[in-house]
Amino acid sequence: MLSDLWDVINTPLLYATPFFALFAGIELASFVLLDRAERRQGSAAGRPAADRVKGYAWPDSRTNLVMGMGSLVSTAVLKAATLVLFVYLYAAFAPWHLPTDTWWSWVLLLIAVDLAWYLNHRFSHRVRIGWAGHQAHHSSEYFNFTTAVRQKWNPWSEAIFWAPLPLLGFAPWTIYVAFSLNLIYQFFTHTEAVGKLPRPVEFVLNTPSHHRVHHASDPEYLDKNYGGILIVWDRLLGTFQEETHRPTYGLTKPVDTYNVFKLQYHEYGNILADVRAAPRFRDKLGHVFRPPGWKPAPPAGADDGGALAPAGGN
Repeated sequence: MLSDLWDVINTPLLYATPFFALFAGIELASFVLLDRAERRQGSAAGRPAADRVKGYAWPDSRTNLVMGMGSLVSTAVLKAATLVLFVYLYAAFAPWHLPTDTWWSWVLLLIAVDLAWYLNHRFSHRVRIGWAGHQAHHSSEYFNFTTAVRQKWNPWSEAIFWAPLPLLGFAPWTIYVAFSLNLIYQFFTHTEAVGKLPRPVEFVLNTPSHHRVHHASDPEYLDKNYGGILIVWDRLLGTFQEETHRPTYGLTKPVDTYNVFKLQYHEYGNILADVRAAPRFRDKLGHVFRPPGWKPAPPAGADDGGALAPAGGN
């Protein structure tokens, strides 16, 4: 029975994986075929061959795939640990149990999971300890389907934002299925091959245009468009930004490495160094729980609890 349940939880992503590879190949082929003039100009200018294919660099894509495989392991561990907790919360504390065989309960669940995604995603950008784990996904200076699998290896914060769902009566196994569907949808938002879609679609759904903004390091694009499937959360909660020009992708402070361990964990090291160097306890807490870029107020200045550097999250 347990193995059957585990199959249900993991099946959506398992079946989607070959399609991820197929669409990544189609995307790459389209860049190669449609951007030959640009690549010839790059060759004449002496740029490396990897930089002549719009949106792809082979070392970067290889790193993305390695990080994606590592995330499969960490996600499986998270699922196993949280499944026990969620079953307990669902059985012991949920005031009702929603059906799992009706269309409306699945619609409600998909909306609830998407809102939880938005809240967790915003937390991961605006609280530094959350950003330390999430920044690995943003560290690529390219934006393509392989960037979608450039995932973090320590998804601990997701469990915090999922925990209310079993308390609301959603069966734990359905939460994992809905979350997998959410991730599958988001895979297709990681591309430059698709421009803007019809306005009604752009108004309601997260699209490649909206998600390109999210991956940008341009000041006007920072910390915007957190939505998973729906962009309406950003519109309602003041974090929406239209794409007005092609973004500059990556972090505001590039890591400049393909070492996957450094990409995954270097920000934790930065936090530890800042905490050790901070003389006041509240400043130590600030380095952990304030937004990325926060700096404590200088001792001789006004005691305003700290200031934010203008860079923001990326």
